[in-house]
Amino acid sequence: MNKKNLWLSGPYLVWIVGFILLPLVTIFYYGFTTAQGGFTFANIINAVTDSANLKAIGLTVLLAALATAICLLLGYPLALCLSRIGLKWQKAVIFLFILPMWMNFMLQMVAINVILEDNGIINTILTALGLEKVHIANTFGAILIGMVYDYFPFMLLPLYNTVSRLDGDLINASKDLGAGPLRTFFKITFPLSLPGLVSGATMVFIPAISDFAIAEMLGGGKIMLVGNIVEMSFTKGQYYQGSGLAILLMAFVIISSLITGEDGENEGGAMLP
Repeated sequence: MNKKNLWLSGPYLVWIVGFILLPLVTIFYYGFTTAQGGFTFANIINAVTDSANLKAIGLTVLLAALATAICLLLGYPLALCLSRIGLKWQKAVIFLFILPMWMNFMLQMVAINVILEDNGIINTILTALGLEKVHIANTFGAILIGMVYDYFPFMLLPLYNTVSRLDGDLINASKDLGAGPLRTFFKITFPLSLPGLVSGATMVFIPAISDFAIAEMLGGGKIMLVGNIVEMSFTKGQYYQGSGLAILLMAFVIISSLITGEDGENEGGAMLP
């Protein structure tokens, strides 16, 4: 690398060292050391064996899996519908789903809380219809709704980009050979759209499993996920316990990425129409 390229890459190197490498080194240092500075695996073992952590891990995985499944069930049919309408309408609908991503995250969560709270929009409509109110705020369901709302575009966009590029001649050939709509879907459309499906699932599941802000804002602090425990540990100065759990969460995220990495890389860069 010549001096010119070195100077040009300087700001990026500073960013990588200051905001990626140093935090990682700090977490691994606290995760594998004792208060006296000795090497230990106790922090990792405690993170795995602690009952509160195990409960949080179970809830976190369940929420992430449900959010991913719901986003897929909502996004796949929508992607198929978008691929069959005019390009102008496709862009308009995609824009509507991207628009909330341009808003401040805090405003999005506050808006959802206003909708879900006991005196919110949903219960106001139910009361006007003479129906009983439903308690959604500060519950497991509220967090799930928030995750689906926040991560849905990350499922829709890879699916849409994959489905919209499917070769129509293959589908027409399947129909010409006597295959019905369902057989064509399961033999042609679905297998060819798997890269987008895997990419979308990865882009929803991995952020959801490490999320703590949505649980904090929509769960009212009553439901603890792994991210909440890590955040609370660092806030209270319990760096060794927090780092041990953070390393465990990091390992889970890396394993999930490796499992879905190959197909995710095929579609991961195709995010916008």
